[in-house]
Amino acid sequence: MLTREQLKAVRKIQIRTSHLVAELFAGQYQSAFKGSGMEFAEVRHYLPGDDVRTIDWNVTARTGVPHVKRFVEEREVTVMVLVDVSASTHFGTVRQFKQELAAEMAALFAFSAITNNDKVGLIIFSDRIEKAVRPGKGSRHVLRVIREILGCVPSGRATDIPLALQHLDRVTRRGCVAILLSDFLDGEPRRALKIASRRHDLVAVVLDDPRDAELPALGLVSFEDPETGARAVIDTGDRRLREAFSRRQEAARQVRDRLLRSVDVDAITVRTDLPYVDALRRFFRTRERRRAR
Repeated sequence: MLTREQLKAVRKIQIRTSHLVAELFAGQYQSAFKGSGMEFAEVRHYLPGDDVRTIDWNVTARTGVPHVKRFVEEREVTVMVLVDVSASTHFGTVRQFKQELAAEMAALFAFSAITNNDKVGLIIFSDRIEKAVRPGKGSRHVLRVIREILGCVPSGRATDIPLALQHLDRVTRRGCVAILLSDFLDGEPRRALKIASRRHDLVAVVLDDPRDAELPALGLVSFEDPETGARAVIDTGDRRLREAFSRRQEAARQVRDRLLRSVDVDAITVRTDLPYVDALRRFFRTRERRRAR
């Protein structure tokens, strides 16, 4: 059961994202994701000029008359939203927590999908599958997706991206558009990402907070790793320590970005302290250019 504050948050996300979809992203979404395959439509008589590769030899042999298979562009796709709710996503130092940002991004893709008559499903995960919602259509279904994300009280603390992607394969009979929202603190998801990107149109939405990259100078501060519970007291007033932290985090970011590129996964980085519209526009423009080639 959602609290009154969470219900307000759902309504706020609905208003904001549905407006963005209507004004900016519905057409770009269709260009980026629609028509990714061909599906069988019918068998008809062969006509002069038809591609001989489309001849249906079984029907031709049975009837004694040449027949061809006709295909049409597959217009409807299924969008599966995979949301990381591990303990590290319950963090945010500016406008919102990463989990709230994830709910907003999920809503934006979901509203874009139903505007184009596509289905939307949901997988919420930590180091286990916390919740799964079968694909459906309509605004009420999208509102349920948002409520499930904001209202989730996870049983697990750590992150297991391979587990989420394996579950995706179990619940989808064919390829889909898979939106993976996470801060990507899972140690080694390379193999799982590579396998998933071959079957699905996989997009990584990376959730960042400015404190992931740098420490403020606040003196002695007690830190706790949200996923392991490990604790340490750090003197954030030490400039060399802060610089070393920034270098280490920048190196980790570069490793993450190289990983996603190496497995052919498009990535959108969004932050809790910055508007995400520009990042989404860059993503859609990149997709449009690629499909136009």
